[in-house]
Amino acid sequence: MSTESGSSVQRGQVDLLDFVDWSSVECLNQKGANSLPNALKQGYREDDGLVLESDADEQLLIYIPFNQVVKLHSIAIKGPKDEGPKTVKLFSNKDHMGFSNVNDYPASDTAILSEDNLEGKPVILKYVKFQNVRSLTIFIEDNQSESEVTKIQKIVLYGTTVETTDMKALKKIEDH
Repeated sequence: MSTESGSSVQRGQVDLLDFVDWSSVECLNQKGANSLPNALKQGYREDDGLVLESDADEQLLIYIPFNQVVKLHSIAIKGPKDEGPKTVKLFSNKDHMGFSNVNDYPASDTAILSEDNLEGKPVILKYVKFQNVRSLTIFIEDNQSESEVTKIQKIVLYGTTVETTDMKALKKIEDH
């Protein structure tokens, strides 16, 4: 099994893109033409010229629901050296968060992105906090240069789906 060069994605972890519920994805404070699909959707996110860009200030609040329960292992957020995100707070299963209440909740995990991370190296998450994830909220608090605009070229979520029990596959226990 091959993985991207230089990545630290563990065997068995997959890109969770196919499990995103696109009808309910939201991003607050995104610039109209440079919106979330540029960084998250297949094809778009492979083009470094397409970015998700913040609008009024450097902060972004991204809500990604899944169409089934997943276990989140790591996240890769690619961005430019100066305007790329720096402090990233992740919240598992917190719906309807806004900038007004994002600090009311403890983050499930917080990452300070390094230059290696901005070039695509995944951040390994506190796995125990992301075992039964129905939705993920990503709060980009600031960027590398403390400028007014944050730019993200690519977001990739790595993990696995939570296997549900197939009742038909279970064999009946018979009395002897």
